[in-house]
Amino acid sequence: MSTALLALADGSIFEGHSVGHEGQATGETVFNTALTGYQEILTDPSYRGQLVVLTMPHVGNVGANRSDAESSVPAAAGVILREASRFASSWRAELSLESFLRSRGIVAIAGVDTRRLTRHLRDHGAQNGCILTGPVTERQRDLAVSTARALPSMVGQDLTPDVYRPSPASWTQGIWHPAEKPVPPHRRLGHPHIVVYDFGVKQNILRLLVDRGCRVTVVPATTRLEQGLALRPDGVLFSNGPGDPQAMEPAVRTARGWLERRVPFFGICLGHQLLGLASGGRTVKMKFGHHGANHPVIELATGRVWITSQNHGFTVDEASLPKTLRVTHRSLFDASLQGLARTDVPALGFQGHPEASPGPHDAASLFDQFLDLLAESGGTAVSRREGTHAQTD
Repeated sequence: MSTALLALADGSIFEGHSVGHEGQATGETVFNTALTGYQEILTDPSYRGQLVVLTMPHVGNVGANRSDAESSVPAAAGVILREASRFASSWRAELSLESFLRSRGIVAIAGVDTRRLTRHLRDHGAQNGCILTGPVTERQRDLAVSTARALPSMVGQDLTPDVYRPSPASWTQGIWHPAEKPVPPHRRLGHPHIVVYDFGVKQNILRLLVDRGCRVTVVPATTRLEQGLALRPDGVLFSNGPGDPQAMEPAVRTARGWLERRVPFFGICLGHQLLGLASGGRTVKMKFGHHGANHPVIELATGRVWITSQNHGFTVDEASLPKTLRVTHRSLFDASLQGLARTDVPALGFQGHPEASPGPHDAASLFDQFLDLLAESGGTAVSRREGTHAQTD
C-alpha cells in the first residue's frame, strides 16, 4: 500500500495512503456529508473537476456494482477518505471499493483526518487541492502545493464539454427493481416525450422519467433550439452538471428560447441555475456549497420539510429575481434558494436532486409536478405551438 498526500492551495498538507488509481488528481476540494451512496457520488458528473472528501468515516462496506453508477463518463477527479473498507459485504457487490476506484481511474487517499479537513474547508471555504500518490517527500509536498495553487478557480469554468454525450440517444431503462417486483407502482399513461439536455445528467433522472411512462430522448448540451424543436417534445428537462452556470451563455440562450415558446420546462441543479439566468436572475459562488444527502428544504406552499440530496457550489441569488420568478423552496441550513417556478410560463426548477439514489426520496414528487405541467399544457407542446416551424437547420 503506497503512501499519498493531499495538499491544499493554502499550504495545508494531509498525509495518508493510496487506495485507488495511482498518480495525481487535482480540483476544487469539497466535502460531502452523505452516510451512504459513495458509488453514486463518485460517478456523478457534477463532481467533474473536484476532489470529494467523504465525511462518513468508513467507506466501502457494500462494494460497487454496474447498476448503481450514475454515468459512464468521467466524474469526480479524486476522493479523500478516513478509512476504506478492504472487503465488500453485499449480495449486489461486483467490485470492492479499491477495484472500483482503479477501474474508474479515480485517485484516492485514505487514512486522512477527514473531520479536521472538513472543519478546515467549512471555516476557510472550498479551495483547490492536489492528491499525489507515491513517496511523501518534502519535494512532493512542495510540488503538490504549487500544483494546487496553479489551478484555475471554478468561477468562470464551463466543464460540461467533458461530460455530455456527443449525439442524441433514446433512453429506455427504468430504475433497478428486484426480479419479483419488476413494475414500479407509479407508472403513468400517455408516454409524453421528454427531451433531456445533457450537461452531465445523472442516469437516475432518466430512469425516473421512464418509470413514469415517458419517452426520453437525451441530447448534447450544445443542441440548438431549432434542433430540439425538431424532436417535437412535450417537455424539456435541463440536467445537472459541473462548472459555473454564468460561463454557459449558449445554454442560457437555449433555455430562454424554450421558455419563450412556453414548452413545459424542468431544471435540476445546474439546469435550475440556467433557468434562473434565462429568466433574468444571476448566480453566485458559495463558500463551500451544499454536498450531502441530509439537507432540510422547506416547501413554502405547504410548510412541508423535505430531506434532500444536494451537490452544488453555485446558487441563484434570490435578490436578483425578476417578478416572473417565484420562490418555491428554501434551504433550512442557510436560507439559500432551492426552488423556482415561473409565473408566466410552465417552468420549474429545483437546486437539489429529486432523483437522489439511494436517497432520500422526499423531493421525487417534483417529477410528477413537471408531468402535471405537461398535462395542463395539453397535447404535444411543440407540435401544437410551433407547427411547421420545428425544422432543423
